[in-house]
Amino acid sequence: MNNKIITTAAFFGMTAIILGAFGAHALKKVLNVDQLATFETGVKFQMYHALFLLFIGLNAHMAEKIKKTILNLTILGIIFFSGSIYLLATDSLNTFNFKVIGFLTPIGGLLLITSWGVLMWNFLKKKDN
Repeated sequence: MNNKIITTAAFFGMTAIILGAFGAHALKKVLNVDQLATFETGVKFQMYHALFLLFIGLNAHMAEKIKKTILNLTILGIIFFSGSIYLLATDSLNTFNFKVIGFLTPIGGLLLITSWGVLMWNFLKKKDN
């Protein structure tokens, strides 16, 4: 499970860097300042949660079931939150109206919050040794 989590963290970290560079260079020419800031928010949250998953994968004090739950919540959260933000920020560049998927952003945010909540609950319920 740890290898899967760390591999997923590396994938999300790597793609966050790629998307950040793409936004800073290619999209800078075609998006306005607000759209770029929105895109950058998606990149930041993706990277924050890539690092979060890295922490989870390297943590030896958590049950595999908790790790799997956090992994699944975080993957879906990143896809829904950051993914929808990327599409909404670049909506003006295509003919499809991505505003119809705007409801996914808060769902993704809630999934990310829940993943952190699961981490917190896991450690709150442990007795200090």
